[in-house]
Amino acid sequence: MMEFSDGKIEFPLAKSTDEPESVWMVHDEPIRIAMWSGPRNISTAMMRAWGNRSDTFVIDEPFYAYYLKTSGKEHPGADTVIAAGEIDWQKVVAQLTGPVPNGKRIFFQKHMTHHLLPEVDRHWLGAMMNCFLIRDPREVIVSYVKKWEDPALEDLGFVQQAEIFDWVRQKIASVPPVIDARDVQQNPERVLRRLCDAVGVEFSESMLSWPLGLRETDGAWAKYWYGEVARSISFQPYRPRDAKVPAHLGKIHERCRECYERLYEYRLH
Repeated sequence: MMEFSDGKIEFPLAKSTDEPESVWMVHDEPIRIAMWSGPRNISTAMMRAWGNRSDTFVIDEPFYAYYLKTSGKEHPGADTVIAAGEIDWQKVVAQLTGPVPNGKRIFFQKHMTHHLLPEVDRHWLGAMMNCFLIRDPREVIVSYVKKWEDPALEDLGFVQQAEIFDWVRQKIASVPPVIDARDVQQNPERVLRRLCDAVGVEFSESMLSWPLGLRETDGAWAKYWYGEVARSISFQPYRPRDAKVPAHLGKIHERCRECYERLYEYRLH
């Protein structure tokens, strides 16, 4: 999720593209893409890219309501998110592994790694094409502390991302696709082409730009978090940030970097 302010901003809902696309997949089973990211990444922009394909249905952080209800975290609009979402993780899993809405061929699922609490069974991941969106932990923490000055290690999602990566890698006996936010921002087409190839779908030019505004598929928290994305029409160019990690978060940063660098080694670029 991307931070812009505590206030609510209203945007018109953007219309989805109706242009047909050719997809080279010939099998009947849908492609279920579970994209695992932590907070303060470009995960919502990535969801925009996939959501702009005519062959894809997207879902936005389906475990978020469950996570808030179970953890008691006080996020903006938490009551609204809990009321609007599903708080039973088993029902969430049933939705993610069930029929793809609107009869689409591709089911893109935007997930936050820290929402997958330990009590959630991992075996349903075997039905997914699991992908991992990573970002330099210094940039994540510097962005995160603008709103919460003292995050815990588990709030940042790096350890959980590594745990999910290890589970998936062992399950499929190969390395799942990993993409880095900086690489995407520096060359969106190149990285998206490689990602599409890795998950077995044809790249579409529609993934490189999208209409302004919010979407019906955005989570109930969009009015609190998606101001920047709602004003965007494409991935924003990478801009280096010189800010340093606060001293009191040094140990957390080191642990996050260990997890990040493990996955970075395998990134598509």
